[in-house]
Amino acid sequence: MTSGPAGFVAEEPRAAGQDDAVLPFAVEPLDLRGRLARLGPALDSILARHAYPEPVARLLGEAAALTVLLGSVLKTGGRFQLQTRTDGLVDMIVVDFDAPDRLRAFARFDAARLPPQGKIDNEALLGRGHLALTVEQGGEITRYQGVAPIEGGALEQAARTYFQQSEQIPTFIRLAAGQVVTPAGAFWRAGGLLAQFLPHSEERRRPADFHPGDAPENFQPHDWQEDEISDEAWTEAQALAATVEDHELLDPGLSSEGLAYRLFHERGVRVFPAHPLRDACRCSDDRVESMLRSFSQAERDDMVGEDGMISVTCEFCSTLRHYDPEHFRKK
Repeated sequence: MTSGPAGFVAEEPRAAGQDDAVLPFAVEPLDLRGRLARLGPALDSILARHAYPEPVARLLGEAAALTVLLGSVLKTGGRFQLQTRTDGLVDMIVVDFDAPDRLRAFARFDAARLPPQGKIDNEALLGRGHLALTVEQGGEITRYQGVAPIEGGALEQAARTYFQQSEQIPTFIRLAAGQVVTPAGAFWRAGGLLAQFLPHSEERRRPADFHPGDAPENFQPHDWQEDEISDEAWTEAQALAATVEDHELLDPGLSSEGLAYRLFHERGVRVFPAHPLRDACRCSDDRVESMLRSFSQAERDDMVGEDGMISVTCEFCSTLRHYDPEHFRKK
């Protein structure tokens, strides 16, 4: 994770901060680097467009916060995608972040399994399965995908497992999503905190072994666990980060700079310019038409509805488009 341009020491601000943005920060005495994400109108637009039930909306809000925390490292170009496939009530989540600022998301769920009222626990909501994180930086850079198990219905734990197994970076993650009531109405918000221990000296932590390469098939690499890290700086950093509350991540009256100061001011926290985000889908008339042309004529004929048109609804932005099937016939 890069820290970006020269920052400034965070101080308790008087005014609310920027919504729909990711704020990088560093606590240099603790070798800590991190980011704070705050989603407001962009997330509210995404969720309102689909009218998800409250538990589904909350889970998708957490997934969106996690995606921008991870994807915002792509400064100027590229694509980061988070996808879950599980046996839970919400069996699939897809969140796309197109650098530098475009966010879109949707969730697929079984409405018949939703309880008529009351809350549903996360294990039943998300279930068990896997979390896939895909990075496409474009050009000649190879596409990368990392996969981590989802157990117990917790996105936070799945993300920590990913960093433990794939990146070998000690990482703390906290996510929150919910509706905030204001005089103008109730609006969806989400927030997230990611903090990573990145000491200059590799001897200060015990990383996992690299892939054994040509070692025998029964070779077992060291199974690194985060609790094996005894560095006092990381112990203190985790303790400070763990004091963050859900309401602080969601409070529109508390800026990200203010929250960073609240959590780490005793050690001196430096913040960097925030990366703005916006709700934007990559679908377009041309893209959908190109997709339809990729099907055979027989397949397109099967898509024609009772009105004599081919209708396509984008899963992300819910935009409905209609096409005359004659437009695709060869002349």
